[in-house]
Amino acid sequence: METWRILATILLAVAGVAGVLIIMAKVRDSTDSSPTVAVAGLVSFTTVAVLCVLTLTVLPGAVAWGVAGLVALVVTVLTLAS
Repeated sequence: METWRILATILLAVAGVAGVLIIMAKVRDSTDSSPTVAVAGLVSFTTVAVLCVLTLTVLPGAVAWGVAGLVALVVTVLTLAS
C-alpha cells in the first residue's frame, strides 16, 4: 500500500474524529436529546469510516487528498467558530 494513502487516511481519521465530536456537541446544544445525539454521532462516524476505507483503497490521489484537506478545513473552521 502506498505511503501517501496511509498519510491521507490518518489526516482524514484525526480530523474526522474531531469533527464527529464537534457535530455531536452542536446537536446536543440544539436538541438536548440523547437519542438524537447518538444518531448524529453514528451517521457522522460511519461517513468518516467509509471515506477512510475509500481513501485507503480506491480513490485517486487528488481526490483522496482533496477529501482529507476539505474535512480538515471544515473541522478547523468549526473549531474556531465554536
